[in-house]
Amino acid sequence: MSSKALESSDDADRNQLDAFMIKNEAPVQAEIEPPPDGGYGWICVAACFNINCFTWGVVSSYGVFLGYYLENNVFPSATPTDFAFIGGLNFAVAMLASPVVTIMARQYGIHVPMSLGIVFQTTGFITASFATQIWHLYLTQGILVGLGVGFTYIPSIAILSQWFIRRRSLANGISAAGSGIGGLMFSLAVRAAITNISLAWSLRIIGLISGFMNILATIAIRSRNHIIQPRQHPFDRVLLRRYEVLLVLAWAFVSMLGYITLLFSMSDFARSIGLDDGQAATVTALLNLGTALGRPFIGVASDHFGRIQTAGVITFVCAVSVFAIWLPATSYGVTILFVIINGAVLGVFWVTIGPVCTEVVGLEHLPSMLSLSWLVIVLPVTFHLIEGYGVLERLQRNSGSRGIKKNLCGRFCHREYPLDLKMRGKCGRRLATAALKLGGLLGRKSPKFQAVNH
Repeated sequence: MSSKALESSDDADRNQLDAFMIKNEAPVQAEIEPPPDGGYGWICVAACFNINCFTWGVVSSYGVFLGYYLENNVFPSATPTDFAFIGGLNFAVAMLASPVVTIMARQYGIHVPMSLGIVFQTTGFITASFATQIWHLYLTQGILVGLGVGFTYIPSIAILSQWFIRRRSLANGISAAGSGIGGLMFSLAVRAAITNISLAWSLRIIGLISGFMNILATIAIRSRNHIIQPRQHPFDRVLLRRYEVLLVLAWAFVSMLGYITLLFSMSDFARSIGLDDGQAATVTALLNLGTALGRPFIGVASDHFGRIQTAGVITFVCAVSVFAIWLPATSYGVTILFVIINGAVLGVFWVTIGPVCTEVVGLEHLPSMLSLSWLVIVLPVTFHLIEGYGVLERLQRNSGSRGIKKNLCGRFCHREYPLDLKMRGKCGRRLATAALKLGGLLGRKSPKFQAVNH
């Protein structure tokens, strides 16, 4: 064979190889196309803000319903633990729905599961208004509302990370602030509606308003799944083999241990220290206001100082505020101080989970990573709330409101201090010191971790 024939054959092979590479590079380029960092993404921010407002914001008002159920003995056969479990079901069912929602979003797009969620949530509130037995409330305000929140919220959480890079955490912070605004509005509105209209019509009005507003958000929101082509696995075992993924899931689990107890118990806690109904409602409202104001700033800090670093630091600050301010609190002023400060950092998980997961696994695996995160937090959001109200119920039965503070102090400080100002301050300082020591040990990654001796 001549040299010209060999060269001609080599050129043909190269041309075929080039054609093959060009053909197969096209989808790769589409997958790594950077987000626009704005544009229609801001419309999606508004839509996600609205979804947070009328899903988690509505659910946050359950504390007001809880106080009314307990005060007025609406369901005589029910216990405080029953009502706590119903509140936990909102979160647990929403998170347990994540595998089904992920599969539906992969098969039909995000709008189909979100539309189903609107139907579930609206139906749940309206049918709860006709409940006459506690198990009716389990099925309606617990399971149906939980399904509605899950089917509406879960498809939306990955959307903003698809539209933003530099402002990714800011966009998620603005979106997450919607739950605080919604919680503020509905905490005040529900109390007023129950007082001036009725419990039944309060539930119906909430169902209709939230349903209508979520319809508008669902129409407006757009995903970039057709460009990114994410791997939407409901339970991706391959990701579980990665060390950094396990660390994120562990942080999610620990973060949510106290979040639900704080969110739902502040109203009842306020009554336990002798505050009236109006003050208790104000405490819950200001907690949500702090959440609404603080979350965008968390987003800004996250974009500037690092998403993972910011999530860790603010989680620690939240823990310190609980020990140093909430536990010793016995007055209205201190409680208000706590809910404003803690509200600003409470729920850092919801602001940073999307950006943190994107940092760890990338946009392609983000829906799969989020599905794992939702499943991990099911246990803490359900049973920690029940445990918190179970403790409260026992303390109320055994000691009264002053005994509650005494027993809680004794539980953490290993001594039953009298409830005078000096001892409360001592208890708070001990708890804060212990928390700071723990943070220092973890920050140094010291192998000689020892329990703090009280």
